[in-house]
Amino acid sequence: MLRLLFTVFFLLTPVSGVLAAPVLVDGAVLEKQLADPKLVLVDMSEDDNQYLRFHLPGAVRLPYDVLVKQRKDKVPVRLDDAELARVLGRLGIARDSRVVIYDDMGGLNAARLFWELERLDHAEVSVLDGGLVRWILDGRKVANNAPRRVPVVYQLPTRGRSSEATLADVRAAVQNRTLLLDVRSEEEYAGEAKKPRTGHVPGARLWPWDMAVDFERGFVQRDAAALKKSLAQAGADPNVPVIAYCRSGHRAARAYLMLRSLGYDNVKVYANSMNEYAAVRDAPLKQGKQP
Repeated sequence: MLRLLFTVFFLLTPVSGVLAAPVLVDGAVLEKQLADPKLVLVDMSEDDNQYLRFHLPGAVRLPYDVLVKQRKDKVPVRLDDAELARVLGRLGIARDSRVVIYDDMGGLNAARLFWELERLDHAEVSVLDGGLVRWILDGRKVANNAPRRVPVVYQLPTRGRSSEATLADVRAAVQNRTLLLDVRSEEEYAGEAKKPRTGHVPGARLWPWDMAVDFERGFVQRDAAALKKSLAQAGADPNVPVIAYCRSGHRAARAYLMLRSLGYDNVKVYANSMNEYAAVRDAPLKQGKQP
């Protein structure tokens, strides 16, 4: 009996002995962990000058634009994995680093790196809930000196997380019973008169990304119960695969962050989004407010 209990305990206990990092971390919790040598704070606030004025103690700077490049057809796309690994290595992020990302935009920029690191199956990555805004409102310490981190080699996984959707995935979504979540504005979803190829992917449900953020409470994410109720009204279900898209994958990554924080596991980002989809002449588009 004792041997059986030991075997069950071993199987149920994570090999590392620690729980996985939370998707969203609270400032009060993070403040107590700033001295952790494995912690790497990444500032993705919108303005470089903002970082120079003040940032979280020890945070390194990563502008959003560093994570994207343009294809020959002018469509912004993500970096390939080798390029991304070099960016991470220059920031001093190793495979076993505990990464916490923040911005001053309700997680809009930070979510992109979160998605990228999850795609690489990075074990410990979180986003600071409320980011720099909530941190400042709570009176927590900031710094204005840029830390010097030693560059490292970021080891890519042999197999990452399947969290990126392709054009083919989007076109097959209806047949695959996958929810397409359009997280742009209502105007973009309905169609913009001055654009020849406009509207939304037929069958996609509208859920603007900023519905996830409580701007009046310091840019933190809205209450989980309220978000789940709103998402359910849009047809979202934790048991149904979801593909989020916008124009460039920027806002879709924020939706990904929200869904992951709510326990959705089968979520993908169409990173090339409408920049790519609308340029494909035979890809159907629908105008109006109905899916």
